[in-house]
Order: sequence, then structure tokens, then C-alpha cells
Amino acid sequence: MRIVKADKSDLKAILELQYLSYQQEAESLNDFTIQPLLQTCDEIEQEYGKCLFLKAEDENNEIVGSVRAYSDSGTTFICKVFVHPRLQGQRIGEKLLLAIERECPAARYELFTSNKNRRALRLYERLGYVPFREEKASDRLTFAFFEKQARETPCP
Repeated sequence: MRIVKADKSDLKAILELQYLSYQQEAESLNDFTIQPLLQTCDEIEQEYGKCLFLKAEDENNEIVGSVRAYSDSGTTFICKVFVHPRLQGQRIGEKLLLAIERECPAARYELFTSNKNRRALRLYERLGYVPFREEKASDRLTFAFFEKQARETPCP
């Protein structure tokens, strides 16, 4: 497996994998209207214009995971870390997070997930992220926000 910057030509495959990967979270929340499942091709292309996208590829060059991030005012905001469901639990998400931190050195990192996503919560805490607030998005969904203090140079 290798982690590299994604090209614009990868966006369709990343979006398809995103839809597949977020099914389990939607099921646990009993809410299939979460943003990762509703994102359109146009929206991900707009995001590509402001974010750094990384992809994890297997030995057959199939995209099996992705993460994206952008920096603003000394903070790198990490968005949508996901891995193909058949490969979860193999530390690919961890490798993606560490890779985005290397690519986007910052004074502070921030990310969020559902407060019910136990696997993500454990991963973030294991990598040194600390919870700092929760935000209720709907009756079924509350986001847990995490931060990590780090280096000083922001992501381009």
C-alpha cells in the first residue's frame, strides 16, 4: 500500500469509496442523509480546489482510503478520513492521518466525527488528538471535535 497525493482524475473513485465507507456510520446513526453520503461530484471538485487530497492505494493501484485537509489561520482542518470497509482495522486510517500531518505541518490540527463512531474516536485519541467540544447537528447526530497541537508551518 502507498499513500500519495490524489489527482483530479481520482475524484470520482474517491467519491464512490466515500459513499461506500460511510454506509456503516449512516446505519449506526439510522441517518442516510449525512453529508458524506450526499456530496456531489461538483462539490468534491470544489473541495479539491481548496484541499489537499491524499489517497491510499493497494498493490493493484485501487484507491482503498482517502483523507483531505486545508489550512487556515495556523490550523489544519482534516476532513473525511475513510477506508474501504473490507480493509478497516488494518491501520490504513492511521497511516492516512500521519501522512496528512507530514504533508501539512501546522501549529494545530482539528478534526471531527460522530460521537458514536467508536473506532474513529479511539484512533484519534491514540494519535494524540484531544476532544475539545461537541456540537449537536441533529436529533441523531452529535459531532465530537478533536485537536492536536503540533508544528508551526501551515499547509500550502
